[in-house]
Amino acid sequence: MNGRPNVDRVVHSVREPVPAGLVGERLDRVVSMMTGSSRAAASAMVAAGAVLVNDRVITSRTHRLELGDEVEVPEPTAKPVVTVEPDASVPLTIVHEDADVVVVDKAPGVVVHPGTGNPTGTLVNALVYRYPEMVTVGEAHRPGLVHRLDADTSGLLVVARTEAAYEDLSAQMTLRTIERIYDALVWGGFEALSGRVEAPVGRSRRHPTRMAVAADGKPAMTDYDVVTAYEQPVEVTRLRCRLHTGRTHQIRVHMSGIGHAVVGDPLYAGVRQSLVVPRLWLHAAELAFEHPVTGKPVRFNAPLPDDLAGVLERLS
Repeated sequence: MNGRPNVDRVVHSVREPVPAGLVGERLDRVVSMMTGSSRAAASAMVAAGAVLVNDRVITSRTHRLELGDEVEVPEPTAKPVVTVEPDASVPLTIVHEDADVVVVDKAPGVVVHPGTGNPTGTLVNALVYRYPEMVTVGEAHRPGLVHRLDADTSGLLVVARTEAAYEDLSAQMTLRTIERIYDALVWGGFEALSGRVEAPVGRSRRHPTRMAVAADGKPAMTDYDVVTAYEQPVEVTRLRCRLHTGRTHQIRVHMSGIGHAVVGDPLYAGVRQSLVVPRLWLHAAELAFEHPVTGKPVRFNAPLPDDLAGVLERLS
């Protein structure tokens, strides 16, 4: 994508000529040096069309710069101040913590961040209580959050404790290099042991509180592998689902779309009297990413909660 940017995009920006010592360097490396951000954050900035070279948008991070080129990057803007109340009453299971990131195993039934009708009692309220410095990191109304889980979904979330970690993890999310694997129990059986659902997901026009496979939705891709097929007392299948994108209700919409709704899903035809379950049978079981400071790959696992494990004990 190349073209003349509109004025609003470059009013608050920093423009620098490429020095002789950086001739031939990749654009993402130069942007990283100009902004003081990580390479991942710089790459995401380029891919988003936020970087100009000689007044033209360049979206290729591997673009090589020449002598005389001028690179323009957005200047950081001030964030709105929003108060998120600390709350010590929310259950908080920490899988990993260091000076930059926290990995949480979210309990089912816990809303991730404050919103209309629930200003407290969320995971973010609990995190701000334990890590007060997090309140200024990332988006004001959901500080530190890089991604989310539905309230009834349990499992792993990574949260940033510093702005630099937030920018880097957000960039990894944009570049789709953060690996997120879910444990799901769905209705019916599968002929193939693995598959892929690639269908855009957007807001349902008939039901505003739901998502749907929609031609005008955002691209979404889910891979799945069969873990265990059950036949009694009902036919259900345990899957290992890997997200390539992170759309709202993505696994739930994709599985329902191919006729295999997640067991216990009240929004997408997953609730059936033939198998009563305590909640949506969906668990964020594995999470892997590159540590935003050390650059080392890290991987975390969360065991299946007792309520979901109890459902499997009733199957054969």
